[in-house]
Amino acid sequence: MKIADLGLTAALAAALAAAIAIEAVAVAQSWGARYWIAGGVAAVVAGALALLRRRDRRWTAVAGLGVAGVAIAVSRLAELPAEPGPALALALAVLVGSAVRMLPVRWSAAIAGGGLAVVVAGFLTVRPESSGAAADIAAVMWLGGTTVGLALRVLDARAAATEGAVRQQERLELARELHDVVAHHITGMLIQAQAAQVVARRDPAALPATLGGIEAAGTEALSAMRRVVGLLRDADDAAPASAGPENLAELVERFERQGPPVRLSIRDDGAGWPPELTSTVYRVVREALTNVARHAAGARSVAVTVDSGPMGVTVEVTDDAPAAAQPSRGGFGLTGMRERVTSLGGSVDAGPRPGGGWTVSATLPVPVGRP
Repeated sequence: MKIADLGLTAALAAALAAAIAIEAVAVAQSWGARYWIAGGVAAVVAGALALLRRRDRRWTAVAGLGVAGVAIAVSRLAELPAEPGPALALALAVLVGSAVRMLPVRWSAAIAGGGLAVVVAGFLTVRPESSGAAADIAAVMWLGGTTVGLALRVLDARAAATEGAVRQQERLELARELHDVVAHHITGMLIQAQAAQVVARRDPAALPATLGGIEAAGTEALSAMRRVVGLLRDADDAAPASAGPENLAELVERFERQGPPVRLSIRDDGAGWPPELTSTVYRVVREALTNVARHAAGARSVAVTVDSGPMGVTVEVTDDAPAAAQPSRGGFGLTGMRERVTSLGGSVDAGPRPGGGWTVSATLPVPVGRP
């Protein structure tokens, strides 16, 4: 579980505990201490289900509604304080809101309807001498939970649609770059084929070596096209091709015109890399520098390092922006970057550095058979 999720769970647990304690004190003062036990047990069970909702949002919500139904029936038959009480209503609001946000439409609608049924049952079982405050609170809680769940569901749908559009745009660009990959390899094959004709006339004994070179170039062309077309088919093993480390100096120069100075270190010139790998290196650096320009206005310097080793090619971009000047950099640019890197079997890590600054690090394996 992420730290943010742990914090949210802790806050919810504290809110539920406070609601149960306040309700217990109120019931004890007006009815007597023993009258709180039944409602308190129902609130504790529903609260536990709310805290565990991420394990199964569907059945925790169904179980919570069942607990509320039993609590309403028991309170009516045993002449106990009206249910659902505020603590139980809070737990139900969390369960219903979570289900409405995450579950399929039919289940979310059914659970929201079940919550409404609980609210109506609470109103129907209010005694004439009672103020009906508990039923009013339950109605407000249900409405709030359902509304928040629907709002978050809409936001999630929009974010998913935007991410899908980013991925689609990335694939469209890959389709354009596929031409560059094919042209790169086929041009080499044509040159070798022309040379083979000359060799056949002048030195027939050397012809097999030339034909072997053509065969190797053709094999590499097919491999490159498979990697690119694979991503266009929504696979996880494809990548693009175009500009590489030789153009990083120009990229850095353009960035420095509007941003902080950049220390560029290229420890491998990329001479033996396939085109789709050099293109991905370029895109990682470009996206990382774009994020620095957009989100790290306080940065005084940036370091870009490109190297290769036993694990493959590594690309690292770091800045020294103060921690207070760094908003979240979780935009959709990272989605496109990750799409390219993972398509080549690599990985991307991005996050703040201790003491300030931000690091984007990518590792890209070199295809088998390449230096």
